[in-house]
Amino acid sequence: MPNMFDLRGKTAMVTGASRGLGAAMAEALMESGVKAVLFATSNKILTIADEYTKKGYTCYGLVVDLSLEEERKIAFEKGLNLLDNRLDILVNCAGVQRRHKSEEFPLDDWNYVIEVNLTAVFRMCQMAGKVMLKQGKGKIINVASMLSFFGGLTVPAYAASKGGVAQLTKALCNEWAGSGINVNALAPGYMATEMNTALMDPSNPRYKTITDRIPAHRWGTPEDMKGPVIFLASSASDYLNGAIIPVDGGYLAC
Repeated sequence: MPNMFDLRGKTAMVTGASRGLGAAMAEALMESGVKAVLFATSNKILTIADEYTKKGYTCYGLVVDLSLEEERKIAFEKGLNLLDNRLDILVNCAGVQRRHKSEEFPLDDWNYVIEVNLTAVFRMCQMAGKVMLKQGKGKIINVASMLSFFGGLTVPAYAASKGGVAQLTKALCNEWAGSGINVNALAPGYMATEMNTALMDPSNPRYKTITDRIPAHRWGTPEDMKGPVIFLASSASDYLNGAIIPVDGGYLAC
C-alpha cells in the first residue's frame, strides 16, 4: 500500500523557522525527506540551516524582514532558485505580537502586526500560488490562531490579522482548489512558546483559567505541530481544502 504521508523529494519554504512552532514544523518536514528553505529575521537561521545540513538534511537559511515588500520578493526568488524552481509546500508561520489596551494601541504597532501577520502571508501565498498553478499542484499551510475564532484581550491587531489569515485561507481555496492546490491553516491553541511567556507565568490569573479549560490538561508544545503539518503537506490531505484546523488540546470544544 502506498504511503500517503511520504514526502521524500518534496520541496518547501517555511517562514518563522528559527524558533517555536515554525522551527518544529520545518524540522518535521526535513525529517520526512523534504528539501527546505528556512526564512527568519535574524542570522540565527543561517547557523540553524548549517546544523541541519551537517545532520544530512538538504536545507538553506535566508534572512528576511517580512514586513518589507522588496525583501519578501527577493527572498522568495532566492528560495525558489535554491529549490530548482519547484515549490511543493509553503508554510507561513512567521508572526509578531504587540500588546496595548485597544484605546491606546499605537497605529505604528497596528500597521506592523498587520503587515507581518497578514499582508506578508498573502504575498507569500500569491507568489507561491503562481508557481504552483503552473505545476498543477501544491500545498499551502498557513498558521492561524485561537484568535481566528475569538478576540482576545489587548491584542486587537493580532486578532484582526489572524482572523484575516483564516478568511484568506478560505478565499484562496475557493480560487485554487480546482487547480490542484490545497490551502489550509493550522490554528495552534495555547502553546508553551516565547510569545506566551507572560501568559504562562503562574502568578498570572489567566494561566490557571486557560489551563483549566484545556481538556488535555496541558499547554501545547512545538512538537505537537509536527504531525498536523506532515498531514497537510502530504497526499493524505488531498481532498481537504479551506480548513482551519485547531491544534488546541480540545480548548475550543470545552
